[in-house]
Amino acid sequence: MDAQKEALQRIISTLANKNDEIQNFIDTLNHTLKGVQANSSNVIAELDEEFDGLYSILDEMKESMTNSIKQEQAHKTQELQNQLSQCSNALENSEELLEYAARSLDVKDPEEFSKAARQIKDRVTMASAFRISLKPKVSDNMTHLMVDFSQERQMLQALKFLPVPKAPEIDTAECLVADNTVTIAWRMPEEDKKIDHFALEYRKTNFDGLPRVKDERCWELIDYIKGTEYTLSGLKFDSKYMNFRVRACNKAVAGEYSDPITLETKALVFNLDGTSSHLNLKVEDSYVEWDPTGGKSQENKIKGKENKGSGQITVLKNNTRSGTPSPKRTSVTRSPLIRGSRDRFTGESYTVLGDTTIESGQHYWEVRAQKDCKSYSMGVAYKNMGKFDQLGKTNTSWCIHVNNWLQTTFSAKHNNKAKALDMPVPDRIGVYCDFDGGQLTFYNASSKQLLYTFKTKFTQPLLPGFMVWCGGLTVSTGLQVPSAVKTLQKSENGLSGSSSSLTNITQ
Repeated sequence: MDAQKEALQRIISTLANKNDEIQNFIDTLNHTLKGVQANSSNVIAELDEEFDGLYSILDEMKESMTNSIKQEQAHKTQELQNQLSQCSNALENSEELLEYAARSLDVKDPEEFSKAARQIKDRVTMASAFRISLKPKVSDNMTHLMVDFSQERQMLQALKFLPVPKAPEIDTAECLVADNTVTIAWRMPEEDKKIDHFALEYRKTNFDGLPRVKDERCWELIDYIKGTEYTLSGLKFDSKYMNFRVRACNKAVAGEYSDPITLETKALVFNLDGTSSHLNLKVEDSYVEWDPTGGKSQENKIKGKENKGSGQITVLKNNTRSGTPSPKRTSVTRSPLIRGSRDRFTGESYTVLGDTTIESGQHYWEVRAQKDCKSYSMGVAYKNMGKFDQLGKTNTSWCIHVNNWLQTTFSAKHNNKAKALDMPVPDRIGVYCDFDGGQLTFYNASSKQLLYTFKTKFTQPLLPGFMVWCGGLTVSTGLQVPSAVKTLQKSENGLSGSSSSLTNITQ
């Protein structure tokens, strides 16, 4: 019966997964159909725009060439009209002279005849009819302004859609995810010298396999990539996977996208759990700050209610000196009404934990302290850490501790034992936790110098833990285990101490 039930459950699970895949494919098909309609409208509009551009160029060229013909026509007309006017005037003068000469033939007086003959001779000598050119200055030939667009017509008739670049192929063997960067490499299925650049798109997702249409982030674009490889850096891996696709572009058109690939990019992502932190800590998602007025402000709010109520509320008390409470001298007592949900830690346990448990795998995060922070710790603890417990002072927590009060001390702490660390305190500390390997290691986050390693066997889920007094801490999560840390793990055994070598803390 149980075997049949398990078999049926497997069948149901398989069917459910298949249904989910089919639904995703249906969504993809519907999305593609809409894309065909939208993209068709877009390319038609672009085609109209291109042809309108051609029409505009042809109209401009026609107008320019027509103007050239008209200018030539006006020039020749003016020249011929000038010649015509000159010839008309010369002919008129010549006819008048001819008529005068004919009349002179009838003169009988020799002296008058001789005088008329001399005048006619002089006038003939000066007559414009004998000085003008009887050849047209310009011809009526306009063939030098004729056109032959047969070649251009062939070019226009040869207009066609540009060849679209083929889809690139992403080379998964050359893709690399490491150190919070992703390198994507691709190649073209065949050489294409007209390719001008590539466009890469990516997005974060929590789904394995093919990209999904619904419930996904928008693609982010990196355009004008000249090579066939690109490295994305400065990422925070707050999702389990990333989708990638790439396409080739020439001067005018982009090709189809490559088949998308999905790369695993998950890393530990957590926030600080402010709802269960010490009341004197001000907590945001990735920042915790000592707030000496935390309890007092709550006290004042409750006092206001207390004066109006039954008077059964215990008042918070902070014993302070020089305006700054010391961890050793602060005594906090809270009633349930004052505490609300923040009763996870009290007393001198100025602690806040992460909100995500570590139950397997290898994880890494970094911590940066404010420069004036007086005292702080970072490490891991079991979920059952007591409300008065301090990091490193129990057998359920491991940490390194920095104390800048009076003089600086730097030590590793576990089970109320400490080991002094003889090295400068880094500005930024990396925490590496190998749950299955039973290892908690601290590094200088900048240089990756090894600070200390705890070796044990973790028997319960862990939570990142932090203590801070007089100052603040910033936590960076979503980080992959750095390559340098992975390399250092191979030689770490001979370089670090273990929790068993810790000496008792002087109380």
